[in-house]
Amino acid sequence: MQQVTPAYVRNLNGITQDFLCPVNANTYNIQFLKFRIRDMDSGQTLFEVERDQDEESIENLPPEYQDEARRIKYHFGPQFFELKTVGAQLTFSVGNKPVKNFTIIERHYFRDHLLRSYEFQFPFCIPNSTNTWEHIYTIPEIDEAMRQEMIANPFQTKSDSFYFVGDQLVMHNKAEYDYSPFD
Repeated sequence: MQQVTPAYVRNLNGITQDFLCPVNANTYNIQFLKFRIRDMDSGQTLFEVERDQDEESIENLPPEYQDEARRIKYHFGPQFFELKTVGAQLTFSVGNKPVKNFTIIERHYFRDHLLRSYEFQFPFCIPNSTNTWEHIYTIPEIDEAMRQEMIANPFQTKSDSFYFVGDQLVMHNKAEYDYSPFD
């Protein structure tokens, strides 16, 4: 089996069909507590979700629900394409081991066309700490024809988010995006 390293995921040429690591690969007990996406120019919150730190973690869900818990669907509407930059703020906790070189590699595709690859690094997390990290995304230039295709085909725009500690893949999440008009 191919070892999944940062170099490996940087070279993927399409969305993955399956998760590239099991839920129990998260040996650092990294737990996502809050996630917010906002327009950096206006400050408007586009999406926000928060979970109680005492809420059951994904590892404790029945196996048949674990993969679904690693997927999220967003409906941003067509006006999303007018934004220049968005901020994604993540609040997370770590377990009793230090986390060195925590790296997120996120790859966004429309069908099998790579729209953009983002990479963010958090150099060190103290054991048993809660951390907040905001990464800024520059919205890629997308030609009008592709934009219209993305609007007309909800959830055909997808992303894989890979989370590494050093070169070890510890988490993998998936997202799907809908840019069609709101009802």
